Amino acid sequence: MRVLVGGGTGFIGTALTQLLNARGHEVTLVSRKPGPGRITWNETFQKEVIGSRLETTQLLAKAITKAPQPPKAWVLVTGVAYYQPSLTAEYDEDSPGGDFDFFSNLVTKWEAAARLPGDSTRQVVVRSGVVLGRGGGAMGHMLLPFRLGLGGPIGSGHQFFPWIHIGDLAGILTHALEANHVHGVLNGVAPSSATNAEFAQTLGAALGRRAFIPLPSAVVQAVFGRQRAIMLLEGQKVIPQRTLATGYQYSFPELGAALKEIVA
Repeated sequence: MRVLVGGGTGFIGTALTQLLNARGHEVTLVSRKPGPGRITWNETFQKEVIGSRLETTQLLAKAITKAPQPPKAWVLVTGVAYYQPSLTAEYDEDSPGGDFDFFSNLVTKWEAAARLPGDSTRQVVVRSGVVLGRGGGAMGHMLLPFRLGLGGPIGSGHQFFPWIHIGDLAGILTHALEANHVHGVLNGVAPSSATNAEFAQTLGAALGRRAFIPLPSAVVQAVFGRQRAIMLLEGQKVIPQRTLATGYQYSFPELGAALKEIVA
């Protein structure tokens, strides 16, 4: 296939592009800077690049709608912030959400902006959890304090920590592009859930370090601000029910093995 990847030079986009190239697909990146295998926003839409996720998605959806030969598939990555944080609820792809705070409303608007009329293009939305991998993403901020033995749970540690290995997120996106039967919402999370405290303990074990120093909620709010702190202090137990039902096979279904691979 010929695949156009927005955000292709970022952490997730780089992993996805490498996998698509390895599987023989032709990849073109949408980038602010021109170069081989890239097109700029000016070349695509004859206007300046728009940084907002919402407005960028609207532009892409509009271009697809007007295209004389629309793409066969349109895959959007949003987030599990769509689901309301809870210590007891369990969410699959059919669970309600998207209407209780800033981030959930953002996901609702983001997914609505991507929606295309008709069925000439197969549409998939992947709601991603926290992406774990080498060289970027969440692990880029976590590894140093944990290596120094200063890591630990955030806040109470009881909140769920929906996670996914970068290799599996790239794998799910590629699966969504290649498999014609895949459509609708997929949860881009690992099939094994963990709390924040369990994540901290498992990462400490993978590094051979103790991980018992908690980061108090008040400090998190002071450093990150109220809205961003919510994403760290509250979590959701999210199950990839439909993702598994489509036939996707995880490379890293368990947290311990995923973290050992990342820190090796």
